[in-house]
Amino acid sequence: MTTTTSPTTRTVLRAEGFSCPSCVSRIEKQVGRLPGVDDVKVRFASARVEVDHDPAVTSVDDLVAAVAQAGYTARPASF
Repeated sequence: MTTTTSPTTRTVLRAEGFSCPSCVSRIEKQVGRLPGVDDVKVRFASARVEVDHDPAVTSVDDLVAAVAQAGYTARPASF
């Protein structure tokens, strides 16, 4: 039996336009629908979006586009 594991990476985005905590669930739902995404956490206070995903399936550009579809602007963060 062969088991393959896909490499998962954590990408951190900075989002703009947060106005209420309900924005958190909107972004988590939209990004969480993408294939290859294992986990999404949105930090309202710091406007951070932390995504665990398989980069071979879902790119950072895909994540940014999903946040945009939720109605917010995001860009990759260096920390």
